[in-house]
Amino acid sequence: MATQAAVAAPTLPVSIDDVRVAHDRIRASIVRTPTLISKTLSQMTGATVYLKFENLQFTAAYKERGALNTLLQLSPEACAKGVIAASAGNHAQGLAYHANRLGIPATIVMPTNTPTVKVTQTEGHGANVVLHGETFDAAYAHARILEGECGFTFVHPFDDPRVIAGQGTVAVEMLEDVPQIDTLVIPIGGGGLISGMSTVARAADHKIEIVGVQAELFPSMYNRINGTDMPCAGDTLAEGIAVKEPGAITAKIVAELVDEILLVSERSLEESVSLLLQIEKTVVEGAGAAGLAALLSHPGRFAGRTVGIVLCGGNIDTRLLANVLLRDLARSGRLARLRIRLQDKPGALFHVARIFDQERVNIIEIYHQRVFTTLPAKGLITDIECETRDRAHLDRLVGALRAGGYETSTVELA
Repeated sequence: MATQAAVAAPTLPVSIDDVRVAHDRIRASIVRTPTLISKTLSQMTGATVYLKFENLQFTAAYKERGALNTLLQLSPEACAKGVIAASAGNHAQGLAYHANRLGIPATIVMPTNTPTVKVTQTEGHGANVVLHGETFDAAYAHARILEGECGFTFVHPFDDPRVIAGQGTVAVEMLEDVPQIDTLVIPIGGGGLISGMSTVARAADHKIEIVGVQAELFPSMYNRINGTDMPCAGDTLAEGIAVKEPGAITAKIVAELVDEILLVSERSLEESVSLLLQIEKTVVEGAGAAGLAALLSHPGRFAGRTVGIVLCGGNIDTRLLANVLLRDLARSGRLARLRIRLQDKPGALFHVARIFDQERVNIIEIYHQRVFTTLPAKGLITDIECETRDRAHLDRLVGALRAGGYETSTVELA
């Protein structure tokens, strides 16, 4: 896919100088987020893992960089008329925040089904939010109409050289802080972040491998680069990179500079969000966990490498985060639902509970089912949610229940 000769490719629309100038332009107004080694993740993956904590930006995502770089290059006339974007995510908040700070009117078009919290957050940054259409495509089309009618400047979330150069400043800081990085693992949605970071990496004084990551449900850039036609649809945890059509500019850069694109499953994304919270005590959204998901899914691919991962965002709904954490506990055996067949007679539940007590297992919830079951009228199904120390502890409990004569099974997650 990419070759080292691509460093000097004259046809690419963003150069290393563009990114360096962008960094000088925006550095005073963004957070220089830390790049820190994770000893535990390094031990788990066999690589030396460095994390770039872009979830610590004020709006909790790297998107501020490209938005600010674009805003600072607008003419006075354009600033007076204002900017417009179509986004229900991090681009909306990054653009709204910096436009408000610079005194530039901002309009954000969002689909009508955008969660209220995202609308409120964007309005809180001073933007005028217009709700239009049920899909992003409809919101995008309406934003382009308003652009023409009102004279706004449209700020694209990824397919703009100014935005790409701004996003590339992430790599400038990473390589200044950890120059020995030899592999960058970067999430891909529309391709703005990986395009900018690849531009920086190809100008380094040593070979840096560039690996992109997409969710299996939305392999849009993977399709474009590899000539495949996999569907792009579904409820992915990585909604920040759930892009159906990559940019024309970004696709060209990715084709020239990126070595490989890997796809990661929803399960690996969930595991990575949970691990980052447990190990690094940091909250990331699904897209922000994609880099770690790639390492966990392909450990042999990165063994022995010095890997830089971008935690590109931390805007995740708290209820969704709670679900992810609970599902991870269930998969590890620390939380379980056991389905136990009982006889409908006095003391039946007491005797089962006594086994839980003997095995020192905490019961959280008990569900009785007498009616909607295929068992005889005197039979019943009891589901018991419980908390154990680990998978081995759960296995001992199940063994003790079966030894006590109880038909027992675990209710597994997908």
